Amino acid sequence: MLSSLKTKAAHLLRGKSAEDQAHDYLIGKGLQPVCRNYRCKQGELDLVMRDQKSLVIIEVRYRKTDVYGSALESVTHSKQTRIIAATQHYLSTLRIDCPLRFDVVAISGNGDIEWIKNAF
Repeated sequence: MLSSLKTKAAHLLRGKSAEDQAHDYLIGKGLQPVCRNYRCKQGELDLVMRDQKSLVIIEVRYRKTDVYGSALESVTHSKQTRIIAATQHYLSTLRIDCPLRFDVVAISGNGDIEWIKNAF
């Protein structure tokens, strides 16, 4: 049991590190942070940022290896559906009228970052 807790903790730390890396990368590309790790019963939004006049919902995915599929391939249709539902909840709490975009930042074990704008 203790080993499974350590494994889960290590997994969460890698996820946080990947989100930090994506956050810094996107700021370097000119995006402005709005919110991180918005949670509701529908799901979680990793990063919410602004790109000029657009609000951008960013899903961050990390994969150490591609053995079980790439980081991009892990953003399945059901994952997209949860992100969209969480976004609807997030927007219902705000009064924002601006263009909306869904991006994915995929980070591989070797440190490569792939930023897909309008991913879905």
